[in-house]
Amino acid sequence: MKKLINNIDDVITEQMEGMAAAHKNIKINLEPKYICRSKETKEGKVVVISGGGSGHEPMHGGFVGLGMLDAACPGEVFTSPTPDQMYECAKKVENGGGVLFLVKNYTGDVMNFEMAAEMLNADGIKTQNILIDDDVAVKDSLYTAGRRGVGTTVIMEKIVGAAAEAGYDLMQCAALAKKVNSRGRSIGMALTSCIVPAAGKPNFDIDEDEIEIGVGIHGEPGRKRIAHTNADEITTILTDAIFEDEDYTRTLREWDYTTNGWEEKEMTSKAFTAGDQMIAMVNGLGSTPLSELYCVYRKLDEICNSKSIELSRNIVGSYITALDMQGFSITLVRADEEILKFWDALVDTPALRWS
Repeated sequence: MKKLINNIDDVITEQMEGMAAAHKNIKINLEPKYICRSKETKEGKVVVISGGGSGHEPMHGGFVGLGMLDAACPGEVFTSPTPDQMYECAKKVENGGGVLFLVKNYTGDVMNFEMAAEMLNADGIKTQNILIDDDVAVKDSLYTAGRRGVGTTVIMEKIVGAAAEAGYDLMQCAALAKKVNSRGRSIGMALTSCIVPAAGKPNFDIDEDEIEIGVGIHGEPGRKRIAHTNADEITTILTDAIFEDEDYTRTLREWDYTTNGWEEKEMTSKAFTAGDQMIAMVNGLGSTPLSELYCVYRKLDEICNSKSIELSRNIVGSYITALDMQGFSITLVRADEEILKFWDALVDTPALRWS
């Protein structure tokens, strides 16, 4: 293993210290660990917070800033942050508008964010958790109950962060986040495994002439392993999986302020159809050159045009990674006027910015 690190135990701390030194619009707290904006949240604004295991940079800390997240909680590599991280982070940045947690659907993340939400609600700070479960590759895996939360996370953080900046209240932000999730589909593939610093060896074995279709962002197994082929064929396989994904209904949990407890509600995600307009993300998983990602986007655009689906907005680059994994993912989110309005709004974070 060759890594640009010092001591394995200091990887996350030193990464956070480097981010704070490089970007003056964020600041860090090391005990417990969280990243937040340098400027105090304006009074009455909903604070939008996310987090998860480290190793997926720039997500989530790189998206802290104006028009996106108010704060992020990094866990150890591929490990959920703890409830006390989220609780202390939220207490630090909340300023009267309530807290919205955006949570990827992994068992540890869901459990720990729910515990933090319960503590905050008990303190009288209104808090809602929104689950992200957009991965079409699998229904269940060893790491999650139901679909995994992947690329739609980035798009949701941008859209809901802008809505909170514009003055949406907590329940409006939560409703918008649920809408974005219900309209998002993602799938990824891997050419190689990644290497977790503490392990010092590849996370999974894959032959030189094989690729994994539907791999998770921690190296979880996907749909199938096939012989390596060209970029157009791989892009077609992934895009077909997204467009073949049918309507599906799942149960979500949200906090009910009349009963002061969790309430279960069903939500249905509709399949994509001709005439839809999309926000598209072609995302590198850590070691994929930008030139190859543009090659993928070229084919994705061609396929969508053939289906009378418009890619209204796009980002191409490495936004949700898996350490040094070589591979990519595709995310499509069906857009409407509200979603596009907040996608286009001002954002100024270390990893995403436009005016």
